[in-house]
Amino acid sequence: MISSLSTFVICHSSNNHYDENELDLSVSIGWTDYLAIGIYFVLILAIGFWSSRTNNQNTVDGYFLAGRRMHWILVGASIFSSNIGSEHFIGLAGSGASSGIGIASFEYIGLYTILILGWYFMPVYLASNISTVPEYLQKRFGGQRIRVYLSVLTLILYIFTKISANLYAGALFIRLLLNIDNILIGCIILIVISALFTIIGGLTAVIWTDAIQTALMIIGAIYLSMKSVRAAGGYEKLMENFAIDGLPDRLECQSFIGACNASVVNNSCVSCSTITPYYRNLFRPATDPEIPWPGIISIFISSLWYFCSDQVIVQRALAARNLTHVKAGCILASLLKITPMFLLVLPGMAARMLWPNQIGCSNPDYCQKVCDSRSGCTNFAYPYLIIKLLPKGATGLMFSVIVAALMSSLTSIFNSASTIFIVDIYLRFRRKANEIEQIIVGRCFVVVLVIISVIWVPILEQSHNSQLFPYIQSVTSYLSPPLCAIYVLAILWPRITESGAFWSLIIGLLIGMTRFILEYSYPVPTCGTIDIVDRRPAIITKIHYLHFGIISFSISMLLAIIISLFTKKIDSKRLYRLTYNTRHSEEIRQDDNCPIVDGDDEHKRKSDAESHAAAAHDDKRFVHLTNLIAIIVIMIGTFFWGFYA
Repeated sequence: MISSLSTFVICHSSNNHYDENELDLSVSIGWTDYLAIGIYFVLILAIGFWSSRTNNQNTVDGYFLAGRRMHWILVGASIFSSNIGSEHFIGLAGSGASSGIGIASFEYIGLYTILILGWYFMPVYLASNISTVPEYLQKRFGGQRIRVYLSVLTLILYIFTKISANLYAGALFIRLLLNIDNILIGCIILIVISALFTIIGGLTAVIWTDAIQTALMIIGAIYLSMKSVRAAGGYEKLMENFAIDGLPDRLECQSFIGACNASVVNNSCVSCSTITPYYRNLFRPATDPEIPWPGIISIFISSLWYFCSDQVIVQRALAARNLTHVKAGCILASLLKITPMFLLVLPGMAARMLWPNQIGCSNPDYCQKVCDSRSGCTNFAYPYLIIKLLPKGATGLMFSVIVAALMSSLTSIFNSASTIFIVDIYLRFRRKANEIEQIIVGRCFVVVLVIISVIWVPILEQSHNSQLFPYIQSVTSYLSPPLCAIYVLAILWPRITESGAFWSLIIGLLIGMTRFILEYSYPVPTCGTIDIVDRRPAIITKIHYLHFGIISFSISMLLAIIISLFTKKIDSKRLYRLTYNTRHSEEIRQDDNCPIVDGDDEHKRKSDAESHAAAAHDDKRFVHLTNLIAIIVIMIGTFFWGFYA
């Protein structure tokens, strides 16, 4: 357990490796750390209460969409902060420690897809006057089954992927920081505080706290990044010697564990810990076990789904004052996506160079002694850096940053989930519910999410995955491609029908769930174990999860197109302002879910149509400026792709 973490003896002679006294992880929190943590929580609570009081919380738009009047800086910071949670601090640094910068591909692809959100998806979302993304599909296709199905699926995914990943990542950090085995109480406190912000303040409090937490994350991560890279010998030495200095000491491993037998060549400590020679590259061979280059297409598919159709992200953009603020916010968030490579991935690599025997361990028994996990300890790279490199006070500050990241993600999920539940599910059964009732029920639903999350914590404690971020992305690759295909076709192809979308979605998700169940029914054999027998079926061993994402997306899109061509097309009068080409239409849209009846005010309906169409227009004073800056951001992102190719 954690008490055993201080028993290691380091045999390395390299100047970069720390001695045994520095590896004692029994951390003593000083009064300066408590002061930093206390000031942080008081500040965030005050801001949350203030922001909730200055915004109208007694309307649905006020509570769930911040009154649709957020400034572009807040929108951009909130999108980035909602995306970068504690699972990124743990996951990106851990994957960097495991195999280098390849994991940054997910972040650099996000740079482009955030801009696609602002320029292609948001104009349609604003013109269609929606509150949730499933609501858009219901307007686009008619009927209820797609909207309700997606809403339920989204809530399930929130609970068992997003919340679980954040809690697991937070659990790792708290375990090291507080030197405890049972982190249930700490997780409960974090969940309760996060839920409190959402219940009291709605989206305004969430967005304001997101902005503060984004600043804290960036400032703290910059400081630790500079300090960790310098401790590893500087950027050039880190990039040149990572594959050598990151290897654990063979004698060190054998002195502790006899199972790492020299005769077992293919599964020895040395071979299991070998770092890929492509650790400095974003583009890797098609056979690479981590990030094969064709998989970048799958990364784009998953990223497009996440940033352009995930309620947590889209809800931030919907809260903007107008489309110009949406685009400016997307530009800011896109620029910020450049930073995780330098603030999280490189520090993870530095941590492995500083503590190769611990962070780079591969023998199951030895890793069990290091971090209480038989799958590896790379997930502990960032917590190691915080605890061992930062002075008193700064440790407490970075603890606040990690907590801020966790709270940001949880508050975003809680608020977005309550919005989906009210708008897409509750109002199906309580059509006459007034706004006060909707807000109360939404807050109660947050409490339900909290209870489910707390129940899930003990299960998380038993979960040990050698790399958290690839786990998250693999689940996304199994489940998101069909959703991405439907949203893309709904926006760009007027001919897609409800039947084509629904059955493509069902079949695609069945395929993804089959792979998901098989993946975790046959766990990956632990490296370093004698007489390994890999019993996994070929669909797992021969098809990388990123390659599977491409296959799933292609099948789903093909099915949607074929079925749509053989079913009755949707009347063009029902598609006004629901596709990209009709986003500026001022015609009155026919809506089967809200039919026109005698006595309806024709002038009012025409006025509403014109105002909704106007929402899809840019402010003419800034349209060229935002387009120019977006092009510059794309060029910057392309430069990094080329530089680290």
